[in-house]
Amino acid sequence: MKTINVANGPENVSVLVQGCMRMPVLSAEDAAKVIRTAYDNGINFYDHATCYGENGEAETRFGEAFPLTGLKREDVFIQSKCGLCLDRNEFDWTKDNILSSVDDILRRLKIDYLDSLLLHRPDVLFDPEEVAAAFDELEAKGKVKYFGVSNLVPMQIALLKKFVKQPLVFNQVQLSLEQSQLIDQALYMNNKETDMSVNRDGNLLDYCRLQDITIQAWSPLQYGMFGGTFIDHPDFPELNKVLGKLGEREGVSKAAIALAWILRHPARMQAIIGTMNPEHIREACDASKVSLSHHDWYELYLAAGKFLP
Repeated sequence: MKTINVANGPENVSVLVQGCMRMPVLSAEDAAKVIRTAYDNGINFYDHATCYGENGEAETRFGEAFPLTGLKREDVFIQSKCGLCLDRNEFDWTKDNILSSVDDILRRLKIDYLDSLLLHRPDVLFDPEEVAAAFDELEAKGKVKYFGVSNLVPMQIALLKKFVKQPLVFNQVQLSLEQSQLIDQALYMNNKETDMSVNRDGNLLDYCRLQDITIQAWSPLQYGMFGGTFIDHPDFPELNKVLGKLGEREGVSKAAIALAWILRHPARMQAIIGTMNPEHIREACDASKVSLSHHDWYELYLAAGKFLP
């Protein structure tokens, strides 16, 4: 598994991240198998959020399962996100909520510290000085090592950076071959004939590269926001044809090629896989072995329904 050294952040973290959103459906024993399969195939990074499962059940299951894996805490990088409060239909970045959320995360995961904490989607009422105070306290007490955000646009990040003294090292956003808005707009900027020319994210990808913020791509095999996977989906025949061709050439699955497409980008992103199927985890990890050419990347992009202006 390829690793990256995150600017202003951790070193030697895997380019693939094991997402744990679907873990609540598993027993502790099956969850331990997922954790261990990911680790044995090179993934040392696990992603959570307080809203994954009712009352943080994904974190609870991970906390029950991890002692069964034989792994040590220092062997893995554990990340969680807070601020998305589905139980009360609001986003909340107040100091009290951030601090209490981290205490709850650590209790559920049965650990003493988080390797990274991300603010999960923007609280449009956020006070950056209040966030800064929460981060200072979490860092001083050794509860969080690194900080970041999720689904934020450049000006929101810039506002946070004015007050938060810790580097914001991650931004977790949606990106896949089908959901490629993060990349599209630069190609179509002057084209009135397509809505792909609309700048929806404020040039987020370029901003993150300039600010040394590592993009973490969520739902890297999905179409729509939560439409399902495009792998072998009948609505994406051309994309699956090219995925299959390149997969056969490289000796890997279609999913591995789709993940390799993200990893090929020079922004040096991470991709978060969400499967709880050990065989699918092993197949996904093959993405790290694939070196797509410049031509391969564009062939996949066009096969996903894009066009060059």
